[in-house]
Amino acid sequence: MKLIYSIHKYDVTMFTWVNAVAIRTSLMPVCRGISRTADGLLYVLAAGWLYWDRGGQDGLLQAMVLAFLIERPVYFALKKGFKRNRPQQALSNFQSAIKPADQFSFPSGHTSAAFMVATLFGYCLPQLATALYCWAAAVGFSRVVLGVHFPTDTLMGMFLGVGTAFFSLNYVLS
Repeated sequence: MKLIYSIHKYDVTMFTWVNAVAIRTSLMPVCRGISRTADGLLYVLAAGWLYWDRGGQDGLLQAMVLAFLIERPVYFALKKGFKRNRPQQALSNFQSAIKPADQFSFPSGHTSAAFMVATLFGYCLPQLATALYCWAAAVGFSRVVLGVHFPTDTLMGMFLGVGTAFFSLNYVLS
């Protein structure tokens, strides 16, 4: 219990620092835009482009479909299992900048999906890996700035996304 309390205390401290009024106000418009890139439409378009350009037997497309078929149920199970309140419910006198899609905070689904897609595409197109990981990290950071996740929510989202991507790549490409 002491470890969980220490992690939560660190999480709240980092969250509070990131959401300081000056930082949050200046970053808000950019963070809204970055967060929207991970709402899901981009992934559907990427899968559609892969199917159109390379066909249904493409390894990247198959890995992407498998990754989402694994990641989404695991993500939902973790959310329902941990039932961690979002910052707005957990911290008094705090209001998030956007309305979250669901009640619970841990892990960040936007961050998980972004890192999963970044890992999949970065593996198959290594020249894009750095830019893709920067985008995925920006998605995670934006979720904290927008006030809908604590930092460890996005950290766990990163681990879930990368792990799922590597599992799927190993399964499909081996």
